[in-house]
This record gives sequence, C-alpha cells and structure tokens, in this order.
Amino acid sequence: MTLERIKPVVKKEFRQIARDRRSLFLLLVLPAFLLIMYGYALNFDVKHLSLAVLDQEKSQRSRDFLDGFLHTEYFDLKLDLDNMKQIDDLMGKGEVQVALVIPRDFSRSLLSGRESQVQLIIDGEETGIAGTAIGYVSAIAQSYSTKLVVETMRTAGRGDFRLPVEYHPRIWFNPELRSVRFLIPGLMAFILMITVVISTSFSVVREIERGSIEQLIVSPLRPAELIIGKTIPYAFISFLSAHSVLLFGYILFDVSIKGSYGWLLAGILFFLLCGLGLGLLISTIASTQQVAFMLAIITTMLPTFILSGFVFPIRNMPVVVQAVTYLIPARYFLVILRSVMLKGVGFNAFGRELAFLAGFAFLTLFLSSARMGKTLKKG
Repeated sequence: MTLERIKPVVKKEFRQIARDRRSLFLLLVLPAFLLIMYGYALNFDVKHLSLAVLDQEKSQRSRDFLDGFLHTEYFDLKLDLDNMKQIDDLMGKGEVQVALVIPRDFSRSLLSGRESQVQLIIDGEETGIAGTAIGYVSAIAQSYSTKLVVETMRTAGRGDFRLPVEYHPRIWFNPELRSVRFLIPGLMAFILMITVVISTSFSVVREIERGSIEQLIVSPLRPAELIIGKTIPYAFISFLSAHSVLLFGYILFDVSIKGSYGWLLAGILFFLLCGLGLGLLISTIASTQQVAFMLAIITTMLPTFILSGFVFPIRNMPVVVQAVTYLIPARYFLVILRSVMLKGVGFNAFGRELAFLAGFAFLTLFLSSARMGKTLKKG
C-alpha cells in the first residue's frame, strides 16, 4: 500500500463530489437544514396546556386553589364553564386538553376537616402529554394541601409547626429540563449517519453504472487502497458537516461542548468512519443507485431513530430488542455525545463506547475492502 497510488483516487473523488451537486447537498447543506427543522419540530416539553375550569362554588378558597394553575407556564386558562356538558363538547373538538371541576362544597369540606373531591378530566389521546399533565396537577394539588395543613396547624396554636420532610431538588446537566438539550445530540447522530451512508453508498455502484469501474480494474490499485482513497474525501467533507451541525446546535439551541473537544473529535471521527464503511459496503453490494439508496435508508434511518436511545430509552425495550441495539453505531456515539456535550465528563465515562465505535469502523471498512476485491475480480 503506497501513498502515491492512493492520491490519484482521492483527487478523483474530490472532483467527482464537486461535480455531483447531490452529494455536496447531502454532505454539506442537508445536515444543518435537518438539524434546524427537527430541532424546532421535536420538543417533548409539555407546557401551555389548554385548561377549562368549572368552578361550581366560586369562592375565595376555590380561586386560591385555581391560582396554582394559572401562575405557571404549564396551563393556559381558555374557558370558564357553566356546566359539565360543555366539557364533553370541548374535549371532543380538541379545544381543551384539561378540565378541572371544583365542587360546590369545596370550602365547606375543607373547613370541616374532610377531603374535598376535585375532579380532573384529561384528554388521553396523547398518552405522554396526559401522563405529564397528571403529574403537574398532582404537584399543584399537593402544594395547596400542604399549605392548608401548615395554616391549620398554626391557627391551632402551633406557630412553630414545620413539615417533617423538606426537600430541595437539584438537577444536574440540564437544570431547566429542556428536552432540546437531550434531543440535539441524538439529532446529530441521526442526521450524520443518514447523510454519510447515503452519499457514500453511491460511490462504487456509480462507477459500475458509468463503466468507469473498468479503469479501476486494470489499474494497479489494491482493494484496500481504493477504499481508503474513496473514504478520505468523504471523511473530510463529513467532518466539516459535523462541525456545521455543532455550530448550529450552539447558535440556535444553546447546546455547547462542556467536556473535552479532543474526545468529541475522536468520537465523531470513528462514527463517521462507521458510516463511511457501511456506505461503501452497501455500494459494493448494490447493483444500482436506486438499490443502494434503499439499502442505505433501511440500514440507517429506522435503526438509528428507534434503536439508538435517541428517542426511546433502551432500558425500556424487550431484552431481545436490547440485544439488537448493540449492532447500532449510533447507540455508542450518543453516549459519547451526551457525556461530552451535556455532562462534561471524561474518557472513563465513555471509553467502552469509543472502543466499540472504533471496532465497528474497522469491521465495516474491512468488509468493504473484501467486497471491493470481489467486485474488481468480477469486473
């Protein structure tokens, strides 16, 4: 293997990419565009839920209870209702997501020391939103109940009364609990894997369709040299694309790098090599560019989105599916991204994942080289 034989392949691929606007778009423009689109579209923060209230008592105490809902960003009061039938109509039309019913004896029950049954009606069409809304309402109701207990005890002469347990939550790494901080690293892995694999999957099959593969067959190039020569240009451009994604993630979503930039570069490099190796492997298997495109989509989009831990926690999946996730490079890359970008931790936190990525990159590039040798022999 010599550098002199690889350099012409590298130059040829750079020229080919420069002439192929589709590849340039996939590698340079599309990743940043997808990050912006998905970054604003994907949002798991549950806020500003439309709230309708049926206050059957309309007393000072019922208004105090409602203040807990109105002075937060989680609920927006849309309507004050007059009867229960309105709730059915509004829920059916999707105009409100949460309805609160305060009974006529709300104050009387509290003053007599009895429980007051407040009814909560939630649109359960979107289960995630419904579950979060229940949590919000439970916290507000608990806070109001605690306030009443303290007031009651102090009124009874226990001026120094305190609750037995007082907790102070402290949230690390994402204090504002913004879902975008969790999603942006996953989007980076998702977008880079798709664009890199799709763009490189056309590389060899395009040579076959155009007939230029014959020039490679009669050349003294070895399969490994050809794979390296085709990998270097795509790796260089993909590296630039990865940094554009990092830049847009910082500018638009305030997701910065809290840990070592060097370790992040290592993770990006190995991940891109995984994608490049997989794309080249597909290119040596597929017979046409259409087939290569379909194989690239099948092997990257759904596995990376579903099985990497990007959206769905791997620990909640069945054991068999969890075993399959070990074959997904994005699973390891996500651990590295979130460890470096969100937590700011070091090599000890993601060393195993980095080693897995390196092994996967070597395996795919080796298989690509082996398949390239068979392709050249067939030609």
